Amino acid sequence: MPRIHLVVSEPDRTRYAAAARREGLSLSAWLRAAAADRLDDRAGAEPFRTEDDVWRFFADRDAEMECGPEPDWEKHLDVIRGSRSRGAAGT
Repeated sequence: MPRIHLVVSEPDRTRYAAAARREGLSLSAWLRAAAADRLDDRAGAEPFRTEDDVWRFFADRDAEMECGPEPDWEKHLDVIRGSRSRGAAGT
């Protein structure tokens, strides 16, 4: 298995080793898992190449949130107007 030499500060080494102990891992195994987690988090994080990519991104986020698309702008304005009128002094 190839070896990698990693230079870190003493405080970071202490933090990493403590985290590894808490998880029941060797420092080496913990660092490998941390690197794998970071790669997994960034997997598929491709830059937008087209306008369609941007729209697809936001559609996917809406689907994840299960809230659907945002209301029409006129509906937002109606809410704002209603809020303003409830706070008016009526004079």
